[in-house]
Amino acid sequence: MPFERPTEHYDERISKIDEQICEMLKLRKQLSHNNPGFPPFEYISEWAETFELYEDFLKVVFGTLRSEEHYKPMVDPSDFRKHIPVLKSVEKGNFFYTLNSIKQYNNASVVTFNIDWDETEVPSFTNNHHHFELQIGDEYDCRMLKGGGHSGHAFTNYVVSPPLPDKTPGLELTFIEYFKPFSETETGTKIVFSLE
Repeated sequence: MPFERPTEHYDERISKIDEQICEMLKLRKQLSHNNPGFPPFEYISEWAETFELYEDFLKVVFGTLRSEEHYKPMVDPSDFRKHIPVLKSVEKGNFFYTLNSIKQYNNASVVTFNIDWDETEVPSFTNNHHHFELQIGDEYDCRMLKGGGHSGHAFTNYVVSPPLPDKTPGLELTFIEYFKPFSETETGTKIVFSLE
């Protein structure tokens, strides 16, 4: 959903301060090589007291600063060209993972990751659904587009830009499971599809 300005009001007297905040954010990114981590709670408590701010507010601010990449505009696939057949599967535990094909567009690729299971063996999977992220290599931006599922099946579509090559020998698509979106905590499940 596009962000809508929450109010028409803006106190122009603070525009220079807001500009300095943006300048400091850029400096923070540069000094940390865009890997800032999260301040220790002792620092947050101290800053909250010193600057008369709420601790939970500061926690949200610093938490948001860690997720700038998630706000990067995503490529909208356009001008469908073809399907690249993949037809690969991996069975791990009670789950069957498949990658049937890759949709090729002029400006991106769309990868659909499927998970199937026997709901009598894993009845609560959809209630505790974990999040998979796609990694291909530093040259590719992989973003989750949408997903869904029902009893015994789930799928997730990922937009990859720039588009993957039409010929894919040697390409590896790695799906890493996390406990929740925007988390750094992996579950230990890693599904790798080596393309031919």
